[in-house]
Amino acid sequence: MTDTQIGKIVRAHYNSGIYIGEVIEDRGDRFLIKVLAVHKHPMQGDLHNPGKVEDVFFHERKALAYNEKMNVAKPAVHPFEGELPSYKTSLEKSVNKLKDKLAYKDTPFNKKALKTLEELEEKHY
Repeated sequence: MTDTQIGKIVRAHYNSGIYIGEVIEDRGDRFLIKVLAVHKHPMQGDLHNPGKVEDVFFHERKALAYNEKMNVAKPAVHPFEGELPSYKTSLEKSVNKLKDKLAYKDTPFNKKALKTLEELEEKHY
């Protein structure tokens, strides 16, 4: 999305999460975006070996914090339409949605990812 302007509210894919934020700087091929809400919580585990739990480093990924800055490639930035949710509400909703998805199918990966997500909730959220 190259036609956006400073101050616009956008939806941006960053690492394995999707966030809603404000564009605060144009950096050529990227935008610097301030996080205002979480649209999709980052996935847990090894992104290079999805679905695997053995012989991989199983990453714990927490969502970016409120007002944290992210440097996002322009093609990963899209217009945001709708009402901006509060950060806390959006984080809770995205965590619950991911937990429901992981609980739906009983696999070793889903069990480990669900356990990791629950630990994140206890420690950080």
